[in-house]
Amino acid sequence: MQNYLTIDVEDYFHVAAFSDIVSSGQWSGMESRVTANLRTILSLLKKHDVRATFFVLGWIADKYPQLVLDIMADGHDIGCHSYWHRKIYELTPAEFRADTLKAKSLLEKICNREITAYRAPSYSITAQSLWALDILAETGFTTDSSIFPIRHDVYGIPDAPRFPYKFNDREMTEFPISTAVFFGRKIPVSGGGYFRIFPYWFTKLALKRINNKEMQPFVFYLHPWEIDHTQPRFRQARLRSKLRHYINLDKTMQRFERLLNDFRLGPLPASRVATISGI
Repeated sequence: MQNYLTIDVEDYFHVAAFSDIVSSGQWSGMESRVTANLRTILSLLKKHDVRATFFVLGWIADKYPQLVLDIMADGHDIGCHSYWHRKIYELTPAEFRADTLKAKSLLEKICNREITAYRAPSYSITAQSLWALDILAETGFTTDSSIFPIRHDVYGIPDAPRFPYKFNDREMTEFPISTAVFFGRKIPVSGGGYFRIFPYWFTKLALKRINNKEMQPFVFYLHPWEIDHTQPRFRQARLRSKLRHYINLDKTMQRFERLLNDFRLGPLPASRVATISGI
């Protein structure tokens, strides 16, 4: 089964977990690791002949436009990951629109093509920020992959559908982050910190369960900083943030290559899916 591979292109100092100790005004003075990490990922994907959708942070595209062109040159799709990596529910609609348009227009100028796929920073389209979907539709996006159908302290809409759907009142397809169901409970198993926390055998079992038992594709995500276990450490960060960010970074590359061997993966499609009422 064709599953969906997505890469959120951001650096280690962009993550929301460290936003209380690293402001956007400090980013330019930080040691950047995104170029080297991303080239490693591109090389690995080329080795396995796998394409993906890369959701690029506008700040990264502004600073490293050649990196965006290199992603495209390898046959991958480009999506928008906002400009400033701010959680949507902490913005006003006007602030969100301005941030989105800034990132979208920049990426379109670099790519010389329309950008129609979006992923929110920290999956921050929640019940409190569903208004963002209307703004995305109004600004030309037809694909979103921002909703995580789980309960979490930062993100999530627990009762959202688990598989791709169209909103009944918007011309937009949602590709929710994948979960597997065990004993009636949804378990996040499709990337990020969960990919690093769970042993690979469990991740493989859960993803196979989605493919073989439910006959559905899964959406997998990865950040370039997750393959970089030698990245600078923020010792002053909160304990929970450090645990979430740094756990098993040294295992990510090996696990990711196993994933590329074990599953068929590709970019998010632009095809139509059934409309589902609900959100």
